[in-house]
Amino acid sequence: MARKRRKPMAEINVVPYIDVMMVLLVIFMISTPLLTQGVKVDLPQTDESNLAPPKPTETVIVKVDVDGNLYLTIGTGKEKAVARNELLAQIKNKLLELPKLSVLVAGDKEVKYLYIMDALTLLSRAGIPNVGLMTQSLDEQSNKN
Repeated sequence: MARKRRKPMAEINVVPYIDVMMVLLVIFMISTPLLTQGVKVDLPQTDESNLAPPKPTETVIVKVDVDGNLYLTIGTGKEKAVARNELLAQIKNKLLELPKLSVLVAGDKEVKYLYIMDALTLLSRAGIPNVGLMTQSLDEQSNKN
């Protein structure tokens, strides 16, 4: 008697994997809401009239013109042209007085991006924590024209 040769089965039975995935899904669905509970914190109440008014900070503006020249304005002082190393020294001195000093960089719209990045790099080297870029609103621009 000749025996019949059985062909090997090339399919994978995925039913056990589906069962495992369903069990994991149910476990995560039950445990997730339990993990998202927060801690109740009772914050203290204060009277706003007792709070000291915030100290006004001096505005420091670094302007960059089309040729890459730098101009520095500190507070309500006059704008003056400065060299790169002089700008770095003055900003560092001001930073010693006001540790949370903010500096604004103003640049003409025709200034090369390289010059603006150079000014930002100098301010970063000086250790300025907050640097902003000045812009002009469309309303202000239309009033000038």
